[in-house]
Amino acid sequence: MGNPQSFPIVTPAVPTTVLALVTETWPPEINGVAMTLARLAEGMQARNWQVSLVRPRQKGEGEALPGHVLAPGFPIPGYAGLRFGLPVVRTLHRHWTQRRPDIVHVATEGPLGWAALHVARSLGIPVTTSFHTNFHRYCAHYRLGLLRGLVTRHLRTFHNRSTCTMAPNADICRTLLQEGYRNVVLLGRGVDTQLFDPARRNFALRTQWGADEADVVVLYVGRLAPEKNLATVLAAFEAIVVRSPRARMVWVGDGPELAKLRPRYPTHIFCGAKVGEALAEHYASADVFLFPSMTETYGNVVPEAMASGLAVVAFDYAAAALHIRHGENGALAPFGDAHAFVHAAQSLAFDGPRVRQLGFTARHSVTAHAWDQVCDRFEHYLRSAIDVAPVVESATGLVHAE
Repeated sequence: MGNPQSFPIVTPAVPTTVLALVTETWPPEINGVAMTLARLAEGMQARNWQVSLVRPRQKGEGEALPGHVLAPGFPIPGYAGLRFGLPVVRTLHRHWTQRRPDIVHVATEGPLGWAALHVARSLGIPVTTSFHTNFHRYCAHYRLGLLRGLVTRHLRTFHNRSTCTMAPNADICRTLLQEGYRNVVLLGRGVDTQLFDPARRNFALRTQWGADEADVVVLYVGRLAPEKNLATVLAAFEAIVVRSPRARMVWVGDGPELAKLRPRYPTHIFCGAKVGEALAEHYASADVFLFPSMTETYGNVVPEAMASGLAVVAFDYAAAALHIRHGENGALAPFGDAHAFVHAAQSLAFDGPRVRQLGFTARHSVTAHAWDQVCDRFEHYLRSAIDVAPVVESATGLVHAE
């Protein structure tokens, strides 16, 4: 997505509506939340909104760009490269009193997000939120299981103080409603099918990986961290090698588990984090994509891999449940069934024609999921909150603003 210095906030010639977007992660930080928010900001500017960005100052960053309000930032424990912002209540109160936005959208639930929510409500500015990350599910992976109840209550209280909470998929909407969240709306996510394209397949890159066209290249893209269930990737690849000894395992991403994985698996290829065209090239140059995480609210990498023409193996939830039809454009395993996941991966590894057919169908099945549609829904929810529209429960049990 590039450097934040490459994303100045452009003021339209005649701005109709002003959005203050509050987030504790932003490019060049590499994660699905930062990518999604940058897409939404771009989309709103294209729709003639003025976007003001409130975020933590990133390491080594100088003066703020026009339209950026920077808070002091500190590293998040266990998440090298990511920072949280301090609750700069006075700074936000001063900025929003002098340049009052029409609406505030708070995308993250950290100290900066809480401060923004408090200030917006105190000034009578409409405020919406979005739910991006299952922090309460992460607790068990960081030996914080005893805090799960506290985190759940914290998140529910936070989001219920906003006009509506935007969630990435219908399953998350239903879960949040069951947990006592109010006014949950479905936002969804998009995929850039121009960037992620099978045409970016690079045979020279495959040669660097030690693979020719007849060999199976298995790919994982994402953070290398405990909550990503990486043990299932390792088990699946071990099963694949039994059937396909020349198979190659490629890892794209960074994180705390990298230092453990690299010496234990010297024959695996660890490429580090990739973005933009380099990331798209790595996707398209593989054959089978493994995504074993069970803590996602969505999982942007699933439609990215599908758009790149890969046969995806994933658990049946979040983005995979939304986009994959088992046996037609990918392979699904029941949620939490590691044995079924490994079996599905192994069955693909020695069936080249099936892998190619699944990848071809996967590509065509996600081409309609453009970011423009997501930005249209985002704008609709923002305008509904500004207009103080009633919240209506739909027949599906989800709620939406009209």
